[in-house]
Amino acid sequence: MDSDAPALRYYADGSFRTSKTEKYMNCHDPSTGKVTARAPQCTAAEVEEAIAAARKAFPAWSALPPGARAQVLFRMKALMDSHLDELTLLVATEHGKVLDEAKGDVLKATEVIEFACGAPNLMTRPALMNCSPGYDTAQYLEPVGVFAGIVPWNFPAMIPMGWMVPLCIATGNTIVLKAASFTPRTSLRIIELWEEAGLPAGVLNLVTCSRAEAEILLRHPDIAGVTFVGSTAVGRHIYETAAANGKRVQCLTEAKNHALVLKDAALERTASGIVNAAFGCAGERCMALPVVVVEESVADELVAILARLIKALPVGPAYDPASRLGPLVNAAHRESVVSWIERGLAEGARLVVDGRGRVVPGFEGGFYLGATLFDHVKPGMDIGDQEVFGPVLCMKRVKDFEEGLALMNANEFGNGSVIYTQSGHYAREFARRTHGGMVGINVGIPVPLGTFGFTGRKHSFFGDLHAMGSDGVRFFTELKTVTTHWFSEEEAKEAKVRNSWDGMI
Repeated sequence: MDSDAPALRYYADGSFRTSKTEKYMNCHDPSTGKVTARAPQCTAAEVEEAIAAARKAFPAWSALPPGARAQVLFRMKALMDSHLDELTLLVATEHGKVLDEAKGDVLKATEVIEFACGAPNLMTRPALMNCSPGYDTAQYLEPVGVFAGIVPWNFPAMIPMGWMVPLCIATGNTIVLKAASFTPRTSLRIIELWEEAGLPAGVLNLVTCSRAEAEILLRHPDIAGVTFVGSTAVGRHIYETAAANGKRVQCLTEAKNHALVLKDAALERTASGIVNAAFGCAGERCMALPVVVVEESVADELVAILARLIKALPVGPAYDPASRLGPLVNAAHRESVVSWIERGLAEGARLVVDGRGRVVPGFEGGFYLGATLFDHVKPGMDIGDQEVFGPVLCMKRVKDFEEGLALMNANEFGNGSVIYTQSGHYAREFARRTHGGMVGINVGIPVPLGTFGFTGRKHSFFGDLHAMGSDGVRFFTELKTVTTHWFSEEEAKEAKVRNSWDGMI
């Protein structure tokens, strides 16, 4: 632990507060390896304090008209735009994404804030007059209460401040974020912008803590729902625990996305798309493309093109505009990915490009790992079936479309799936029959706009309602159906007479 690095604070009830904990976790600049800050492991009392602040803020915030809440989001959208460069550099510095990817992280958060500005329209529901003679029925979406957002380290802006906060508060709820201790600084800075936008105290709160304190969020009676992004093992535990305690839950978890490359694909263009999808964000994203399933007849050619492009990838510090592949988030994660490469070798996969031992001159302390390519990865090999979360690409060879689709669908995860082809027939068959929740046709990273939502499947998602889009609105709201009947004056008189006689019987 570096005691000289500044200690970060948590945020509750509209103010930044110094934790009473004695336990802190180092935050690094992955490009240099230097410790830049220390994140507190907030105490159980401090987590309870954040929950109490959110509970206290809920009645007044939920009572505001949706249009009034939307005005805060409109101001926030403008602030995110004006601070884009600052936030981009902050993401690059604390996570290690290169500048273009860091900017994308911020822009995806801004995109959902913009979508949430439409809260008055998003919360509109059907009504039917005279659905039965003299009766009208209308539906309303109402806020639920206090939500907990448990945040991963790999998208410091997009996930907490895009997927979680905007729709939650736009629909009238309040929230407690449990930020990732590796990368909390972006969220803390964005909270300052929420304050500037006019968000009332207690609507948004943030803590950093260990899993022991995070358990409070899963069981606390004042928490109405939990939204989570992270590993499948943790997501399953959160889903089971929170649901057992009567909470609504959505858990977005691991992935092992595959692309199927048919022999008619434009190989140079396909290879370029694969490299971007596989090695962008150093592979540290659930929509990375770590596996390519290729028809045997073009496999050798595609592997050769990929090897050439991979070896030419400029590896360097995140904030150097020339870098295409930045460092991993910290030393422990780099060692984890290295161990996966060694496991792939032990399993018998052929190592075509080895990224281990990559050193960037002048940044020798950074957490760098070069892009790595395996060929002849067979079904059942862990390197090709389990999430590595790093810059490692695996090639699986098949004889045709049917074998390739069957191999892909056999995987336990179902976030995304991709096909590269010029055939409309095979593209349509793939879209119809793939198990991936988000499908790309000649698109390597098929993440849709926030308007549509993020729709993983199988062991990549636990819950009933997905993040963002219409599902996101429904997750953060409860449906109320109101049926109304009004009496005419004559009916009222008749009812009065009947009631008087009823009382005499």
